[in-house]
Amino acid sequence: MLGGAISAPTVAGVFSTATRRAWAASPAWAPRTLSPAQLELVATLAEHIVPQTETPGARAAGVHRFVDTLLTDHYAAAERDRFLAGLAGVDTQARSRYGKPLVQSTTEQQLALLRELDAAAYTAGRGEDGWFFRRMKELTLVGYYTSEIGAMQELHASPFGTYRGDIPYSSVGRAWA
Repeated sequence: MLGGAISAPTVAGVFSTATRRAWAASPAWAPRTLSPAQLELVATLAEHIVPQTETPGARAAGVHRFVDTLLTDHYAAAERDRFLAGLAGVDTQARSRYGKPLVQSTTEQQLALLRELDAAAYTAGRGEDGWFFRRMKELTLVGYYTSEIGAMQELHASPFGTYRGDIPYSSVGRAWA
């Protein structure tokens, strides 16, 4: 659940030096938990959650690397297995509907399945059913907006102005909390 809470492994990963190194575009980087096919599936899902617009999307930000690093370094085995089972479930759904893995499906087919997963994940009373997709969205958003691309190109810094402690009350008209 994003907005109200962020999972503990995600918070730990954000502050991890190893996670920050995963974002670097190093050709020597290799996934440690996800297989190449799983890594591509995570990259595809993440890119649909935060697509490229006038700014780079989740794939360019390295969110798939962030997810692999979190799964490896910060997730307990049971939670990692649960995430991997959810990932496999997405591919199983795509294969049963379209006869091929999600990454080989058309963009329209991918988006249709993701819309269904999103609707199911946020329907009241479906807590466990939507766990994987809620977690995937959490990891994507946190990974993207804490990456250099998300923080510097998508978001715009708005630093505090200067402190002026001698403003006449009449110029602001009222006190503000």
